[in-house]
Amino acid sequence: MALKIGIVGAGGMAFYHIPGFRSAGAEVVAIADMNLDAAKRAAEKYGVEKSFGSVKEMYASIKDLDAVSIITPNAFHHPLVIEALAAGKHVFCEKPPALNAADVTAMAKAAKDAGRTLMFNFNNRARPESYAMMEYIKGGSVGRINSAQAAWIRRNGIPGFGGWFTNKKMSGGGPVIDLLHMIDLALHFMQYPEPAFVLAQTFSDFIDNKEFKGPWGIPDVKDGVTDVEAAAHGFVTFKSGQVLSLRNSWAEMNKREEVSVVFQGQKAGGMVRRLFATDGLDSTSIDDCELYTQENGRPVNRSIIVMPDEAMGRTRAAKNFALAIEGKEAPLNTPDEAVKLMKIIDGLYASAKTGKPVEIA
Repeated sequence: MALKIGIVGAGGMAFYHIPGFRSAGAEVVAIADMNLDAAKRAAEKYGVEKSFGSVKEMYASIKDLDAVSIITPNAFHHPLVIEALAAGKHVFCEKPPALNAADVTAMAKAAKDAGRTLMFNFNNRARPESYAMMEYIKGGSVGRINSAQAAWIRRNGIPGFGGWFTNKKMSGGGPVIDLLHMIDLALHFMQYPEPAFVLAQTFSDFIDNKEFKGPWGIPDVKDGVTDVEAAAHGFVTFKSGQVLSLRNSWAEMNKREEVSVVFQGQKAGGMVRRLFATDGLDSTSIDDCELYTQENGRPVNRSIIVMPDEAMGRTRAAKNFALAIEGKEAPLNTPDEAVKLMKIIDGLYASAKTGKPVEIA
């Protein structure tokens, strides 16, 4: 029988999650949202049979629900994941995993205790470029990656003012936690080593300047809270001796929006990058996937050609979740990796606050 999946939250990411689940042969049977009208509209839009005004109502009504996909503001990830696991459901949760590492640690334990799959939408791992690069890494062409540079930088990309994105209590932070994908992808390529120390600085320039608003996000909220960073720069060391530098920004004086991981290995280096000519608009993007080697005494740069994916892996990541539950694919990410990632993010914010390096326990 086909997996039965429910959507928690009527947000825009359902546009990617639902076709991803369906492409794996799963059945999306319901959408639940605190705003019942929003749930009904989303259900009609995506051809989903049932809609509910609460998660509890969905669980009570659909006894054979196998899994849920959580698409809500960040602050609700932890309680909704814990509730779903307690109800015996597998869980696919949007990023970030939660507001902090302590919450993610509790979520990982709950998944283990329940014997259920818990995955997060680190969708850039599911991009064709990332799959291709991992084949080279796993095949031994790169060797151990000594160093990497992760960047998701925007010039004009603040996702609204005063809404939940800019409210630290609801979001957990600004571009560090919102645009964590390249940090995660770099760690994925590096085989997710154990972090040791973090040093970082955040900047709040432009965070309340509406000239720097992005072309997507949520409407401005009058008298809403804006207390997150606009940009961050950091450096992470690992117990293995590897290092990672990072740049994340919603608003910073860059030439253009860039989404990239560059790395230097013992045998080869590489890059996975997307450049936007117009911030936030995928139709203007330029994708690169390259491997840098030395052959016959000469530098050789290899372009790795893959099929374009305007969804940036979002649909493929959802498909992987459904296939992983059925044992047809290995999961693209694990709760333990999510804990490490959030420990690094906690460390970045703590270092920026204290002005000192932070040791990761």
